[in-house]
Amino acid sequence: MLIKHRIYNNILFVMLDGELDEHTAKHTTEILDKLFDEEKYKQVIFDLSDLKFMDSTGIGVLLGRYRKLKGKGVGVYITNPSKHAEKIFNLTGLYDIMPKIS
Repeated sequence: MLIKHRIYNNILFVMLDGELDEHTAKHTTEILDKLFDEEKYKQVIFDLSDLKFMDSTGIGVLLGRYRKLKGKGVGVYITNPSKHAEKIFNLTGLYDIMPKIS
């Protein structure tokens, strides 16, 4: 899993590239938590265009980060979901809590 990020106007953009599953969950969680603790953002936007695979462990990673950010009053959004991510977000209803934006 490759995790890239950039900050623009106090919005953190996180790009996930690879597979988010039981093998990459711990590393991904550690990196994301470190990013979230560095400063206060008004929004976090996950770009999932290069997310090739995500299983239930990966869903748990994103839900856990959502809860952490929600507790800080930070909005969480999804953009550019891959076909695989789009299917999972639609099936699980994750777009209800992490809306898809353009």
